[in-house]
Amino acid sequence: MAKQKHLSPKAWAELLLLGVIWGASFVSIRIALDTIPVMTSVFHRVFWAMLALWFVVFFRKLPVPRSPRVWFAFGVMGLLNNAIPFSLMAWGQLYIETGLTSILNAMTAIFGVVTAALFFRDERLTRSRVVGVGLGFLGVSIAIGIRNFASFDLQSAAQLAIIAGTISYALAGAWARVTLSDLSPVVAAAGMLTGSTVLILPVTLMVDGVPRLDLPLITWTAIGYYALIATTGAYLLYYRVLAMAGAGNLMLVTLIIPPVAIALGAVLRDEALPPQAFLGFAILALGLLILNRSGTRD
Repeated sequence: MAKQKHLSPKAWAELLLLGVIWGASFVSIRIALDTIPVMTSVFHRVFWAMLALWFVVFFRKLPVPRSPRVWFAFGVMGLLNNAIPFSLMAWGQLYIETGLTSILNAMTAIFGVVTAALFFRDERLTRSRVVGVGLGFLGVSIAIGIRNFASFDLQSAAQLAIIAGTISYALAGAWARVTLSDLSPVVAAAGMLTGSTVLILPVTLMVDGVPRLDLPLITWTAIGYYALIATTGAYLLYYRVLAMAGAGNLMLVTLIIPPVAIALGAVLRDEALPPQAFLGFAILALGLLILNRSGTRD
């Protein structure tokens, strides 16, 4: 039987850092959206991150894949991990509450663990992993407000869009492990963002027109954060954790992001931090501890 993938202390540290970086990106994206449209924001995110990563590739003289199979894998990864979820979730947030969006986004962890269990023998769906993910999801739900489930409606196209985005993220983790795990994280991330940029550019031109460059400094600062740090840097961590801990464990980052976003929103934008958030954080931490113990024991 294949040895079960688990989160080592190093993988946990990098996963937590990834959650903090992506959690903070909510604030920067919201600032940018005060000035630029949704698809233009998505294009800025993938385009500048792509350029930065290719600069690193050429500076470090890393080998660039030439195989059509690898470039096809980059295109699929860009579609699954960027183009589909970024676009669907941005559109969905226009029509449903932020709290419900965050709860649905946290379902990526559940879909990720289940998807990995279906495709990989070393990421089995053990009882303790089910309990850990369930507690994590419950903690996120309590922190944001379980009352948001009252507005859940399967007939809502916006809510279905968010769910489709989370499924896309989960499939991306499995696809990356199968097709890109033998590549350098820098090359894998650069190739993926190249694929997503090629896909997103024509949509942006059709929907928003040519992106403006005469933007306020605060907008460029926000773009700089979510493109260079929350995308370039974050995807380097993404592929590192994927290699160390597997696709299912990687998706647990989506349980870390919402509490970080709530806390930073309270500190940086004076948004009220609900009292139940602290209970939610505690339950989330318990779920993560169970997942960690199950990974080292299985």
